[in-house]
Amino acid sequence: MIPLDKIRHAAEVIGGSIIKTPLVYSPSFSRRFGSDIYLKLENLQKTGSFKIRGAMFKLHTIPDKKRERGVVAASAGNHAQGVALAAKQAGIEATIVMPEWASITKQEATRGYGGKVILHGSSVGQSLEKALELAQQGLTFIHPFDDYDIITGQGTLGLEIIEEFSSVRLGFW
Repeated sequence: MIPLDKIRHAAEVIGGSIIKTPLVYSPSFSRRFGSDIYLKLENLQKTGSFKIRGAMFKLHTIPDKKRERGVVAASAGNHAQGVALAAKQAGIEATIVMPEWASITKQEATRGYGGKVILHGSSVGQSLEKALELAQQGLTFIHPFDDYDIITGQGTLGLEIIEEFSSVRLGFW
């Protein structure tokens, strides 16, 4: 489990670079499930996803010497865009390996955010293998989900939920 103080630190680090997204009550979901359901509108982030949070924080943790070499990631879309934009804002070159079937829209958005896109493989797994191969050349690999700093950065949306919706309290916090 990631300690709350680490997530708070990540929120401070990325706070100026992400949108603090609102919680919106959903009458239709609430009726359907017989409970009060709120939606966290992470689609309002510049990249359209919460993935920018983890990418922003991860890049903050990379030492300067490694930043100079650039980063590499693999994704079919949202992580790709998050890493590309976060890297561009940090002045770091980003190479993103995407499966050959990745949508043109996701490819173009990733390029538009500054990422160098390489299409490789018929699965995200094969794209991950290619990204790891490129990391052997000195690039810093940024895993789409299995990374402490990525998870920590993405956890910042939970802090926003607690701040905005004060009745949310988790026993371990």
